[in-house]
Amino acid sequence: MVDPTTAPLFEVFVHLALAFGLGALVGLEREQSESGGTFAGSRTFPLIALYGALVEAFFPSVLFLAIGALVVPLTVAYVGKVVFEGDIGLTTLLAALVTVLLGAMTTHSDRGAIVAIVVGGAVTVLLSIKDPVHEFVDRIEEGERRASAKFILVALVVLPALPDRSLDALYGLNPRFVWLMVVFVTGLGFVAYVLGRIVGLERGIALTGIVGGFVSSTATTVSMAEKTIANEELSHVCGFAVVTASIVMFPRALVEVAVVNPALVGSVALPLGGMTVVGAVAAAVLYWRTTAEEAVEPDRLRNPFRLRPALLFGAVFAVVLLVSEHATEWFGSSGLYATAFFSGLADVDAMTITVSQLASQGAVSTPVATTAIVIAAIANTLVKVALVWILGTRHLGTLVSTVLGVVIASGIVFLAL
Repeated sequence: MVDPTTAPLFEVFVHLALAFGLGALVGLEREQSESGGTFAGSRTFPLIALYGALVEAFFPSVLFLAIGALVVPLTVAYVGKVVFEGDIGLTTLLAALVTVLLGAMTTHSDRGAIVAIVVGGAVTVLLSIKDPVHEFVDRIEEGERRASAKFILVALVVLPALPDRSLDALYGLNPRFVWLMVVFVTGLGFVAYVLGRIVGLERGIALTGIVGGFVSSTATTVSMAEKTIANEELSHVCGFAVVTASIVMFPRALVEVAVVNPALVGSVALPLGGMTVVGAVAAAVLYWRTTAEEAVEPDRLRNPFRLRPALLFGAVFAVVLLVSEHATEWFGSSGLYATAFFSGLADVDAMTITVSQLASQGAVSTPVATTAIVIAAIANTLVKVALVWILGTRHLGTLVSTVLGVVIASGIVFLAL
């Protein structure tokens, strides 16, 4: 806490100025958007933030009562806003309550001040994107809303209830860890899905590949391959989308490793990072050869927050985890490599997370874990090559095979270094 009796006067004023600035930031947004009306604006919000900061700095024991006392005039002002302006929105009222807390956090501690800056910025951004958020929600179909609600409900209810320990009945699996990885991987896909729905996939081929790679690189590959059958002239642009979606898998795997076992990132970064760079350069060359007139409108991506695919991934992940552990015990590293290859044909995420967890527990060495992850990534890349040959045109197959072949070769080289 910033104790005004012992802290230098300058430090106290810095924290108070920070509170004033955060309040002004929110207030300016409310006034510019004309959402505050006569309720609150560019003068009221800085005063609210200073109120919270001063109470926390000099009278911290009565902060709760001070906030309660502030609720009374805010409620009166809100009722007047409803009566005279006919606006029953609660956003500005809640923003005011959050602002007083942000002000209090700035004088609570240095860590509180940092958190207040981050949260204050996030609040301002959230308030300023009202129209895009409402447009995005309006574009979501009823079925997608139900799917999202079901998955979020299951994640929030099931995850805390699962035991966080290895269970003999599940052959030593930790059920909470398995479900946490399900939520994490699906969450990555949802972030990309939201990005695609807000920006619009039709606005750029690059975004198609990137978003498609996070949501489902396999689905993107199938979609692009089928489009070349209908129009062979789209081979270059569809090939670029396939390659981009495929190489997005490598940095995604790095993110997963960083979350599960940060100590493994340094070893995995070279081969996966090298494959990403080589693939990006090759994709850039392919994009350069694509004419400006070519365009592709990918199929609308489905909401990845669906319960059945999530449960399927959880089952695959659990099986891969068990098989990987026993394969290592029975056959050593060669058994793990075989498991990585066959698992990678279907899903890279499960193998990446599994091996990272095993390495963090000391069940496998860092070099073995790194090799297994790269093998899984290479196996999954080979699946993309096979799909374009089976479902797409010969021209597309040649393009994708050449580019991804170079990527696979580079991964083997970087792994050997």
